[in-house]
Amino acid sequence: MEYRKVNDADVDSWKEVILIYSSALKQISTKLEILNDEFQHVHSYNPIEHIKSRIKTSESIVCKLKKNGYESTIDNMIRHVNDIAGIRVICSFTTDIYRIAEMIENQSDINVLSVKDYIKSPKSSGYKSYHMIVSIPIYLSDKTVDAKVEIQIRTVAMDFWASLEHKINYKFETNVPEHIKKELYDCAQMVSDLDAKMLSLNEEVQQISQKNM
Repeated sequence: MEYRKVNDADVDSWKEVILIYSSALKQISTKLEILNDEFQHVHSYNPIEHIKSRIKTSESIVCKLKKNGYESTIDNMIRHVNDIAGIRVICSFTTDIYRIAEMIENQSDINVLSVKDYIKSPKSSGYKSYHMIVSIPIYLSDKTVDAKVEIQIRTVAMDFWASLEHKINYKFETNVPEHIKKELYDCAQMVSDLDAKMLSLNEEVQQISQKNM
């Protein structure tokens, strides 16, 4: 993000940072809603079930900076914390995930900075999701700045599993007992099987519908 040098103690500067990231969330959320409406108009189908967005708390940002060895300054926050603004896009099927990602990439004013595909390459815990770090220009009255946003795209089933894992990790402060980790991993495999079966069922329904047209 292009940003003027500020003093950490300057409350107005912190407020301005939050304003910029909040604006970035609004812009990308609106883009996704429009794309979803267009998809409904053209294909009579909505790939997006719902959208969640959040701004990371100042406490969480400071913890992340310290964990990575950076001082708690606004400049470091902007440069080194990519998920201050976060959007989670929930869809029905795994094919929708890549369809939505492609639609985001095709937006002329969105710059994709990095991608992590935890669907094709899940984490060791079993976690699956599609992550994108993008930047989008925010037009203020006296300048234009680029704000980074993390976009996570996942199915309803993946989101249910990830939500449970997050609660368990929070409960045990990340020191989760091994037998619970194994149960969670097994559940992740069940989620993958469920997503595959639901996708297969949906494709069969689509084929039947096309034959009956």
